[in-house]
Amino acid sequence: MSSYQHYVDGEWVAGEGTETFESENPATGESLGEFHRATTAEVDRAAAAADAAYETWRAMSRIDRAEYLWDVYHELRERTDELGEIVTKECGKEISEGRADVVEAAHMVEWAAGDARHPKGDVVPSEIAEKDAYMRRKPRGVVGCITPWNFPVAIPFWHVAVALVEGNTVVWKPAEQTPWCGQIVAEMFDDAGIPDGVFNLVQGFGDAGNAIVEHDAVRTVLFTGSAEVGRSIADKLGGEPGKRVACEMGGKNAVVVTEHADLDVAVHAAVMSSFKTTGQRCVSSERLIVHTDVYDEFTSRFVDLAERVAVGDPLDEDTFMGPLIEAKHVEKVTDYNDLARTEGVNVLVDRTDLDAAEIPDGMADGHWVGPFVYEADPDEPLRCTHEEVFGPHVALLEYDGEIERAVEIQNDTEYGLAGSIVSEDYRQLNYYRDYAELGLAYANLPCIGAEVQLPFGGVKKSGNGYPSAREVIEVVTDRTAWTLNNSRDVQMAQGLSADITTRED
Repeated sequence: MSSYQHYVDGEWVAGEGTETFESENPATGESLGEFHRATTAEVDRAAAAADAAYETWRAMSRIDRAEYLWDVYHELRERTDELGEIVTKECGKEISEGRADVVEAAHMVEWAAGDARHPKGDVVPSEIAEKDAYMRRKPRGVVGCITPWNFPVAIPFWHVAVALVEGNTVVWKPAEQTPWCGQIVAEMFDDAGIPDGVFNLVQGFGDAGNAIVEHDAVRTVLFTGSAEVGRSIADKLGGEPGKRVACEMGGKNAVVVTEHADLDVAVHAAVMSSFKTTGQRCVSSERLIVHTDVYDEFTSRFVDLAERVAVGDPLDEDTFMGPLIEAKHVEKVTDYNDLARTEGVNVLVDRTDLDAAEIPDGMADGHWVGPFVYEADPDEPLRCTHEEVFGPHVALLEYDGEIERAVEIQNDTEYGLAGSIVSEDYRQLNYYRDYAELGLAYANLPCIGAEVQLPFGGVKKSGNGYPSAREVIEVVTDRTAWTLNNSRDVQMAQGLSADITTRED
């Protein structure tokens, strides 16, 4: 079995810790590799290396910094199929999603590296004709990046690519469930010849992530993951002078299907939103809010597909849903399915325990769960309809009345990440656009599938920033308002006198 190390200050190092952990294929239970587990000492070394490399890195032009990323971009493109298979083996999502994860990473690197040549800054008119005023951005320093397992190649590049182009240095901890993907990303930066200390990888668990968050050298933290962890990070750093954090967290997302919906689109969007990645996307839909006029037909069609959707070997092109990520997540999803029953819902589909015939040959040790679909009262304060499950657990919520009622149900959650509306009525679409409490909204589409050039993040319990694309630039840079006087005389705005008087006057 291969044993992998951390990447710190341009070197592969085992570190001082003696503990290791293994990556597991969630479809088969087989080990994919052994990884050294970081201690505080490895985080200290990585942060010190990033801090030492910062001044030289920031002194380079944005375009020269981006050149390293172009090398990474080409490697991502050349190895898409190979790396897509590795993503699928390590996190369990079906193979088209594995490849899409790598393509999304390439798109993010392309966006960030290409942005290096785009115009930057804002010229701001001054009320004094002889003054020039404009905005400039400066990098903040060491950026700590903590990323999840469900997009183990794409999301790291949301964080890292922009941070590096903007002149920051990076310490990154990938999720402990997908360290092999983290290893390959680090190898790409090593292949590109990134200067020592500019990019650093430490493998490990929450204690390593916490050490990054709390390290004095880390000025900015970018986090994508659970609401509980993200809120803890935000609380910890919120009052720290000079620190900044952007967290993108979970959701209890919904697809609204109005009486004016095209039901072909609605059913397709709902199945994609609910079951892609086995429901393990922060933007997955666990609620379907459906108007009473179309409820029966929509429910019949959705339930029929939920009963038949293909669960199987994620490397098989005909598979729609792969396994859950790990055994303890099977337990969590199963517990929520049981909770829904105890809360009195009407269960329509229960594939929690798949038939033995559905489990692929040789994969009995995988983490298999199928769709679970039920009807519930949207006015009841049920835990199963308000708490994030992060699995193929879907509530059908029937409503009567106008679009305002649908949006009221949509907003009846602590979360505010993603959502979709299916309707042929533009007034309904516009009301939803204006009043749904969301960071990501879609019309006549699934509520998954954001493109990299769009900011990605939520409101309420779902986040406090957008750690991706254009908006992440706000997090990893500081803005300076610069005013230059072109006159030999000093003139002040707002009519403030610039005269200096003395006692003799």
